Amino acid sequence: MKVSEVARRAGIAPSAVRFYEELGVLPPAQRRPNGYREYGASDLARLRLVVALRRLGLAPVDAGRLAALCMERGEVDLDLAPLITSQRAVMDRQRVDLDRLDSQLTDLELTIAAAGRARHTPEEAMTAQPIRVLFVCTGNSARSQLAEALLRDFGGADFETFSAGTEPKVVNPFAVRALDEIGIDWSGARSKSVTEFLGRSFDYVVTVCDRARQNCPVFTGNHNTLHWGLDDPAEVEGTDAEKIEAFRRTRTEVATRLRPFIELARRVRVGGSEATPA
Repeated sequence: MKVSEVARRAGIAPSAVRFYEELGVLPPAQRRPNGYREYGASDLARLRLVVALRRLGLAPVDAGRLAALCMERGEVDLDLAPLITSQRAVMDRQRVDLDRLDSQLTDLELTIAAAGRARHTPEEAMTAQPIRVLFVCTGNSARSQLAEALLRDFGGADFETFSAGTEPKVVNPFAVRALDEIGIDWSGARSKSVTEFLGRSFDYVVTVCDRARQNCPVFTGNHNTLHWGLDDPAEVEGTDAEKIEAFRRTRTEVATRLRPFIELARRVRVGGSEATPA
């Protein structure tokens, strides 16, 4: 094989092949009578292994050393196994992050659509009441409490915020603690049933768990429904340190979703062409 072909089959540039040869990562290629380099199947196999090891984060010389050992022994070197395991763990974390990002982008698209449906005319906006939002989860003990507290803090007087549960139970102390860490005193909060809010009007009803989405009653009046599928931090088992960390993660995720929601809801309330969803 010529250098161009071996480079193409390894997925790199021909100059990279020469670079590895100059470093001693690849053995010198045989020369044809006309002076051109000639590469064989073993050269391609070694080069592919070097490229794979480089993608795992190894330096060129280290990748060449491990590739040579694997080629000589005909098996995966013991030094390589931990690197493969580590890389698989990184890939798993990246998949989780990508799934979370996909969910957040979907939520944002739905929020934009809901905000568009809630548009007010400039005349209505002048006399409009605060934007009324109800967060619903199963127990109204963790996720919906965090969402209510954070929106009250972030949204200020522009929003009137409530939370409720389809099967309410006591407010989780770790939710109170997670809010206290960022300066929000939620010690006086109580869990509430969605039945307390039936017959009241809202601009947005946001379910924050799948079960509440399925069991949430139908509210009367003109409102928009959103769903944010948040993991339940109360389900995390372990030490207190592990539990509070789970609530911190949920607090951060709720805050991440709230900020674009607040901006869109405010802009739609004011009205005007600049608030037209893309």
